[in-house]
Amino acid sequence: MRAVFIGAGSLAVVTAKLIRERGEEVVIIEQDKERIDALADELDCGFLHGDGSKPAMLREANPEGTDVLFALTGNDQANILASLVGRSLGFKRVVTKIDDSELEHICIELGLEDTIIPVRTIGRYLADLFEGHDPLELSTMIRDEARAFSFVAREEDAVALADLGLPDGARVVAIYREGKFVVPEEDGALKQDDEVVVVTPRKQLAALNERWGR
Repeated sequence: MRAVFIGAGSLAVVTAKLIRERGEEVVIIEQDKERIDALADELDCGFLHGDGSKPAMLREANPEGTDVLFALTGNDQANILASLVGRSLGFKRVVTKIDDSELEHICIELGLEDTIIPVRTIGRYLADLFEGHDPLELSTMIRDEARAFSFVAREEDAVALADLGLPDGARVVAIYREGKFVVPEEDGALKQDDEVVVVTPRKQLAALNERWGR
């Protein structure tokens, strides 16, 4: 797989390193040449020097051959613009980072579904931590090659769990029906609009996304 990052801030660099550790290709677009030079020895990936919101630069990043475009600069407006340009050029998936939550409704109206607000996410985590809860507990238990995946059951998914046709190694571990937790039984069945949580080997995520992803 291949990821393109616009911006070489700390979030982009950490994410890029993790993706490279998994053997995937990474390209970073950055306007600051000194920043590129500083990262060149630290990060084994491709670099493009220029403005990632410009169509010519994004075309050079090969939209057709890229799985995800991450717009992670420190400027919300630049990220939104770059995401719109990237989507128009054919990037399969675009992730947009914003810091101002008031811009979230604009992103939704523009169809930027994969919008992240890191400050709000961290704030919620710290508030939960203050109350004695650990929202990252699940992520510490699901490690190595295991991954969690969730989807909302459609009409055609209202079948017995045994007939759901999950890929090898994937298992339903939780069902939320009308907001309430339901233990998945071996002879149980899904209903339309159930939220289904699956634990799966990482290699099966592509198959799950193809069937139930966006």
